[in-house]
Amino acid sequence: RAARPVPAPAYVGSASCRECHAPFYQKWATSWHGLAMQPYSATLAAQVPSLTTGLVISNARYRVDIRPEAGTVIEQSNGQQHRYPIRYATGGKNVQFFLTELDRGRLQVLPVAYDVRRREWYDMAGMAMRHFRDVPEHPYHWRDRVFTFNTACYHCHVSQLTQNYDPATDTYRTTWTEPGINCETCHGPGQAHVALFQNLPAGAPPPADLQILVTKTFTHDQMNSACAPCHAKMTPITASYPPGAPFHDHFDLNTLEDRDWYPDGRDLGENFTELTWRLNPCRASGKLDCVRCHTASGRYRFAGETTNQACLPCHATADHAHHAPGSPGSKCVNCHMPMTEFARMRRSDHSFRPPNPAATLAFGSPNACNLCHTNQSAQWAADRVAAWHPNPARREQELQRARLIDAARKQDWSQLPAMLAFITDNSQNEIFAAGLIRLLAACPDDRVGPACRAALRATSPLVRARAAEALAGRRDAESIAGLVHACSDSVRLVRIRAAQSLAGVPLRDPAVERATAELLAGWRARPDDAAAHYNLGNFFLAQNQPAEAVNAFTIALRIEPDNLLALVNSALAHNAVGDNTRAEINLRRAHTLAPTNPVVNLNLGLLLGELGKLDEAEQAFQTAWQSDTNNAVAAYNLGVLLARKNPAESLRWCRRAMAAAPHEPQYAYTVAFYEYQQGRLTEAVRILHELIDRQPVLADAFGLLGQIYENQGNRRAARDIYQQAVAQPGLTDEERAHFARRLAALSASGS
Repeated sequence: RAARPVPAPAYVGSASCRECHAPFYQKWATSWHGLAMQPYSATLAAQVPSLTTGLVISNARYRVDIRPEAGTVIEQSNGQQHRYPIRYATGGKNVQFFLTELDRGRLQVLPVAYDVRRREWYDMAGMAMRHFRDVPEHPYHWRDRVFTFNTACYHCHVSQLTQNYDPATDTYRTTWTEPGINCETCHGPGQAHVALFQNLPAGAPPPADLQILVTKTFTHDQMNSACAPCHAKMTPITASYPPGAPFHDHFDLNTLEDRDWYPDGRDLGENFTELTWRLNPCRASGKLDCVRCHTASGRYRFAGETTNQACLPCHATADHAHHAPGSPGSKCVNCHMPMTEFARMRRSDHSFRPPNPAATLAFGSPNACNLCHTNQSAQWAADRVAAWHPNPARREQELQRARLIDAARKQDWSQLPAMLAFITDNSQNEIFAAGLIRLLAACPDDRVGPACRAALRATSPLVRARAAEALAGRRDAESIAGLVHACSDSVRLVRIRAAQSLAGVPLRDPAVERATAELLAGWRARPDDAAAHYNLGNFFLAQNQPAEAVNAFTIALRIEPDNLLALVNSALAHNAVGDNTRAEINLRRAHTLAPTNPVVNLNLGLLLGELGKLDEAEQAFQTAWQSDTNNAVAAYNLGVLLARKNPAESLRWCRRAMAAAPHEPQYAYTVAFYEYQQGRLTEAVRILHELIDRQPVLADAFGLLGQIYENQGNRRAARDIYQQAVAQPGLTDEERAHFARRLAALSASGS
């Protein structure tokens, strides 16, 4: 008989821990972990005042009525009043956010939040604005999905949540074991452990196997990984996380491609802790984890006058501080963990780096000196630091890597050799290397590919994963071989990024198939995430499964109707299944949302050109070029579109395309072709000779160059070109056979 399946261990809730662990239970219950989310109660009401005067946000006025038995947010807009009962509160250390129940099971963050330190109500969504100088920005409406608790916040505020989302009806039936972060979040299911001790005879010693995860036995890496999911700006890649498992088996991490950090890695937007923690040399040593300084309930172990004790076991006393003993400047954390604020949330920099005011001068990032000495300039602080520490090597190293990030964000490739050297150097920090690799995706230089192939061998799994991601679309044998090998990596994040990059490559390889299954499972584990369905759509497009892509994009747009990239790529899928009516509708919808967006206009122009709407196509390509003067595809298509009615203008656009993408052979060939058509043979021959000596090779370049020489009566030169083509391994067998026939025809004619 087949054995019966063993049921999975069950969760029993934190109350079951109280009997044996009463002192810790009390500490946990009053901690920010235990109170990460709490139902509305009279206790909560006593801590928060009503808002009677009202707060105006956009065209609405909000009041808050706080009573022991109930709390209500009252919205007055356009002569109508809406009342939203407060069901739950989250946070409490810096601010309190409040949740209400909306239609289809959504728990929504309400538009007003309470600043605990300043004791005032404020505009919740407005505080999330980054205020980048060069990026137009508008606050989300409080009803936007980004503030839906079920999808955006839940994993760090409730325990053992089951989302129960139905994409067909866009409905949630979300449940959880209990609000807050409970004991079993870190120790795993407790049923077996509780039963073990309930049945243990009185006086009997505890067994070796306690039937629960004992975090005291965790390595430093396991402990850091256990804390990271709730303290990282990350993307889940699996459905759940077992405590202590390797972080990158379950999560990807945002790095410095994200402008929520300054180029030197200091915090700008809402970033939690993990990124700066990974810049920490103490952590990198493998000898430090979170619970050295924090209790399991999240409290700081070294508050007040004992704060320096956190550092002194490993570091010297205060002789390097240059501040009087007992002064604020003599405390390690004030210089090495400066506290900044975003959206009324205070956070300490966990990189432990010394102050570097020179970075403030270069990038505008905060420094500890001026956070304290607010009446002094950054130059004053930089001069002081330089005088105290004359050797600038460490500060310059920090500045140099930040310069690389800054340049890559601006798509300034003048420092490309230094960037490529950085990402292939295992001694460099993984956060900067991973950010650079993702930013290098915008660089058209052929040298990026070999550098990313080299980075596939990095010691950091994050860097290996980014390198695999960067090789998407490359079809050379070395890149494909490297990606296939990466599908067997020991870390899931690397495997799935390699599989994602191989989506368009026809392969039958067991490792690739397994990694692809992991990739798809990760996306499908997030059914209410528009980005997951968008990525599924892109995967199916690459796999030449446009009908499946249409379905995925349709769900993404049902969740997020104004998702610009989903509208554009859904149009590609509809076009591939022959539904150009829907393709045009979606692209025009995208154009309404972003009338000058270069990607939208480029794809709209391509579709309109295919539909024969050439004047509209020309205008779309013009807008795409005006919005992005490096848009070689727009310039190229304008050149082709104008070839008949304005040959001179056509050639000018093709030259712009060639200048914008000098490594793209098709653009150079088209310039040569139009030069040839307009009688400028010398220029055409020069460009074609450059083309046939480059990789990848283009058969048309050999053909046109040979034809020009034949037309000129220079059959010897034509024969040399055809012989070179026949010997060219980069051409297909059919192409080489074609040139062999051309060569034979020349020989037969007596040349």
